[in-house]
Amino acid sequence: MAEVKNNVDESRYEIFVEGQRVGLMTYHVDGATVAAPHTEIEPTHGGQGLGAELVEAALDDIRDKGMKVRPLCPFVSHFIARHPSYQDLLEGS
Repeated sequence: MAEVKNNVDESRYEIFVEGQRVGLMTYHVDGATVAAPHTEIEPTHGGQGLGAELVEAALDDIRDKGMKVRPLCPFVSHFIARHPSYQDLLEGS
């Protein structure tokens, strides 16, 4: 089972499997917007849906904070495009 944590000190959401960090999504806050420039999953954990789980948890946290997202990372942008329930989070919407 994976766990996603917001590492505020490092400005990134991190996903852990069995206590080991296997991926991250970097961000920076610009006013009421969270810009997400990069997402990665360790190659040994690729293809398991962990990237989607990471981005979903990060977007849920951003929504809970009442903020918008600027998806600079293609993976985050594609995730939002495939999941209409997150399109309201897009900056400018």
